[in-house]
Amino acid sequence: MRPWIFIVFCLAGRLASADCPEPHEQTRTETIQLAEQLAEWNRAYHESGQSLVPDDIYDQARQRLQLWQRCTDQPTLHYALPAGKQLHPVAQTGLDKIHSLEQAAHWIAQRNDLWIQPKVDGVAVTLEYRNGKLLRAISRGDGLRGQDWTAHARRIPAIPQYWPQPLNLVLQGELYWRQDNHVQARDGGAGARGRVAGLMNRQQLSPEEHQNIGLFVWDWPDGPADMTARLAQLTAAGLDTARFTLPIKEANDAAAQRQQWFQQPLPFATDGVVLRQSRRPAGRQWQAAGPHWAIAWKHPSQRALTRVEAIQFTIGRSGRITPVLQLQPVQLDDRRITRTSLGSLQRWRTLDVLAGDLVSVQLSGQAIPQLQQVVSRRVQRDLPVVPDPTRYHPLSCWRWEDGCREQFLARLTWLSSRKALDLQGVGPGAWACLADAGELDGLLDWLGNESLPEQCGGQLTAQLRPARQRGFHRWLQALGMPSVGDAVLPSDWDTLVARDRAQWQSQPGIGPTRARQLLAFFSHPEVQRLQQQLAAAGVAGF
Repeated sequence: MRPWIFIVFCLAGRLASADCPEPHEQTRTETIQLAEQLAEWNRAYHESGQSLVPDDIYDQARQRLQLWQRCTDQPTLHYALPAGKQLHPVAQTGLDKIHSLEQAAHWIAQRNDLWIQPKVDGVAVTLEYRNGKLLRAISRGDGLRGQDWTAHARRIPAIPQYWPQPLNLVLQGELYWRQDNHVQARDGGAGARGRVAGLMNRQQLSPEEHQNIGLFVWDWPDGPADMTARLAQLTAAGLDTARFTLPIKEANDAAAQRQQWFQQPLPFATDGVVLRQSRRPAGRQWQAAGPHWAIAWKHPSQRALTRVEAIQFTIGRSGRITPVLQLQPVQLDDRRITRTSLGSLQRWRTLDVLAGDLVSVQLSGQAIPQLQQVVSRRVQRDLPVVPDPTRYHPLSCWRWEDGCREQFLARLTWLSSRKALDLQGVGPGAWACLADAGELDGLLDWLGNESLPEQCGGQLTAQLRPARQRGFHRWLQALGMPSVGDAVLPSDWDTLVARDRAQWQSQPGIGPTRARQLLAFFSHPEVQRLQQQLAAAGVAGF
């Protein structure tokens, strides 16, 4: 569960740089803005049970705020707890975090009698028993005081209402939303934490909702000093802590178990594992900070907070304009992410993202970085120069002329690709070199040229030579003819170009719109000029 105060800790998603950003005054303004954003998230989470951002993004935003506050000499801002909170009988400590096998090995080497637990993704709770009877249930809050959850706790079947012996004791654990065969690597957090937080902050819950809230007790302050004895008594009380608390001897043991819990079904969502030392101080010594006897080893982050450094607009061979965010580099899983595409101008305008904004990015199922949301917008926002969408379309930029560089090179790159002429070794770099060297004015000016500049590749002339032997239909594909699906095509240009709209629409899969596109393509002056070049070069069918 999220701490309510800002404390120093480590994160899975490291910031790209620990250096202070510039300019200083702009950073000061953005620091205040980010602090206000975090305060809004805290209020929504702790007072309404709403999780407005994923927890890893919240953590990274908080770390970035701490850095900026140090850079601008601003005081650390704290979230003010609402009045009327319950005092924890034993402070809830929170956990510091590690992120690598090396860090785990270093931590383990300094301790003994160690155990590992899944870091259950729910909301932390303190359960206090008096003479064996449940007295109070308190949310974590700031680790010292929390919200009174006793009324709900008395109706949650997973929470023991009586202890087997008439003892005074305190348990600390996690309330979680029960999952059926939840695989963390596949399913992620699945909103489980926010769901439980929202339920516990409601006045009334249905019997089914109470039934679906589980409890994982991760510690028993002032319980038996020996972990084995502690687990035995928790098991006798009907708790399954022992099932998910396993001994480890070295870092490789921890890594193997962490990977297993990450990839195999569990009854709850997790966000890592917790390494614990069996022995710890008496409960009266616990503080609302990371203890020395336990630490969290988080799962690889699938999301990261970063800054937009610039916006580039790419133009594809069909004239489609795609905004691409250039990002402050971040690490996601094992990938270094520096850019992400927004797909369309409309999506860019809807998201309202500009250079200087803080955004969260995540990896999709195909490991493609995607913008998740704009976390904080820069106060001073400068609009970039946007290409005119009316200037670019499927029949624009057949020549090397002003404003056409990107679409013209995109046409050439497609032409030599595997799906078109399949010219091995001829890629964007070679085409750009030829164009910059003044060798290209039109799309096929290279065809038949046996003296291409060597600085563009000593084998380039030979690599381009097979183009003249490619078949008629393959050349149509390379020129960018609109897709015809299952339509039957003749094998010569004259027969093809003589088709009228009715003849095109008589073909399977060709409707009125596609027929108009095909007629426009074959009648375009630049396409006709390309046909003449192909005919002069002796390409079959032209």
